[in-house]
Amino acid sequence: MTLPRIPDIELVALEGLERLSRYLGIADEKIGEARIIVTEAIINAFEHGGDKLPVAEVEFTLTQKEVIIFVRDFGEGFEPSAVETPTIEAKLKAENKRGWGLNLMKSLSDDFRIESDSHGTKITIRKLLV
Repeated sequence: MTLPRIPDIELVALEGLERLSRYLGIADEKIGEARIIVTEAIINAFEHGGDKLPVAEVEFTLTQKEVIIFVRDFGEGFEPSAVETPTIEAKLKAENKRGWGLNLMKSLSDDFRIESDSHGTKITIRKLLV
């Protein structure tokens, strides 16, 4: 689905994820973790995707064993290896407390991949559900 950048639009993707998950009988704990990943990925896409094409493409493939989440923006891209991993000590002292999204998505995922260039950023996440 292609989501426009409007307030709370990530809830549309989350509703679909939840309904499919419940239909397949996936545990609430695993649904909750997948919700966090999807929410963070969509928020990042809108925050860093720029104004040229303010949409996020969101896809997920869901089975009883895993969910594969794909989120794409059309911003200027970034160098993933240049993003510092936040530490609680540094963030407590910093004025900006944000910047946990990538680390959070990685920690909740079983496979996390970022492709980014001048045409945008693609994040592909695999989350095991069993």
